[in-house]
Amino acid sequence: MTTLNNHTAQARVFSGNNGSHQVLYFSELLKRRVCAGTIKDRIGKLTDLVFTLSEPYPQCAGIYLEHGWGKPTQFIPWDRMIRIEEDAIFVQPPEGADKYPPFVDQPGWILLDEHLMGRTILDIDGRKVEVVNDICLVESRGKLLLVDVDISFNGFLRRIGFSNVRWIKDQLISWKYVQPLSVEDALATDQVSLSLTRKEILDLPGEDLADVLEELSGLEQEALFASLDAEKAAETLMETEPRVQRQIVEDLTEEKAREIFAELTIPQLADLFAVMPHDQVTELMDLLPEEQAARVKAVLSEREATAKSILSTDFMAVSRDAKVADVLKKLKLSGHEPGNLSYIYVTGENNVLMGVVDLRELVLAPEDQRVSDVMTSPVVAAEGDTVRKDLAEMFVKYYYRMIPVVDHEDHLLGIIRYNDIMKGLEIRVKD
Repeated sequence: MTTLNNHTAQARVFSGNNGSHQVLYFSELLKRRVCAGTIKDRIGKLTDLVFTLSEPYPQCAGIYLEHGWGKPTQFIPWDRMIRIEEDAIFVQPPEGADKYPPFVDQPGWILLDEHLMGRTILDIDGRKVEVVNDICLVESRGKLLLVDVDISFNGFLRRIGFSNVRWIKDQLISWKYVQPLSVEDALATDQVSLSLTRKEILDLPGEDLADVLEELSGLEQEALFASLDAEKAAETLMETEPRVQRQIVEDLTEEKAREIFAELTIPQLADLFAVMPHDQVTELMDLLPEEQAARVKAVLSEREATAKSILSTDFMAVSRDAKVADVLKKLKLSGHEPGNLSYIYVTGENNVLMGVVDLRELVLAPEDQRVSDVMTSPVVAAEGDTVRKDLAEMFVKYYYRMIPVVDHEDHLLGIIRYNDIMKGLEIRVKD
């Protein structure tokens, strides 16, 4: 990512091999007076800057002036610009007329204030939604180029008139990575997307991919979702809103649907099926293994789902005599996803739950130590018939990321994850 981290709030002149250039911020140019020739010949205040979407950086086409009170707008082509000073922008007087012609929009033009300022973008570094607080411009050899957008709090301060206040370093994202979906979309929405490669898209978290999917049209949405592997598709699907979930599932082939459903837990499947049309749920159930379908139906039909019906068997258990080094080696070879394991459970004869070890404690423990020496016992556990409401209360009380589920004789049956209970699991009964 190209960044210019040391801009000051005021414009500065830099000298280089290609001559001098001036770094400017759009917020400081906005509403600056525009004068024809001398400071006394004021035309109006800069309302916006018009850019053409050219490569590698958009180039300024001209200055847009809006006078209000029913007066016509004016458009000053950039080649009429003389110089930019801190208190005014000087342009040549209009040729053969008293005023510059009215602004007429052209294909491929974008207005900085109207189309970019205040819009939200997806930040590759932070992997979250940010706001375009300002726009960094470079004037060189008579051209004005759009090079970066500023998402920092400094940009926000400049927007509200505090140009001399610097809160933190500027956070600039190169225009190479930030582009409107189209000029028409920029007019209709408050979203600006990143131009990402397919690999970069696959590396995004599911919640960010869900945001991208929700902004795309049907065919674009279908194409992007089809490019995801089953695991990423399942993660993303569960983060999208119900309307988009219905659209996506409706377009899935049976083979793709089976692959994605295999990546979902029972609570996730129940939550997904609960927002589907009633007649479609039956068809979706047929894509699941018989035992899995029965458990999903139990969750959907019961007013209060039990721990046994929604538990996951994706956990790791070891004997109390196991050495720390052996457990760590087993963990690395297990193939478990990093986010799926928070604890290692310790079991005795007949799979009776005896203790639990936090992964962080395991990593820091001496490798020749036995697991029984670092485990916590007794273990907070839920019984198979514990209902969802009580499970939620357990998570709130103990702040655990996972809670084991046992039968009446303390045999370990599986685990319940925090997200399955506290994030988006709503048991809804279809009529």
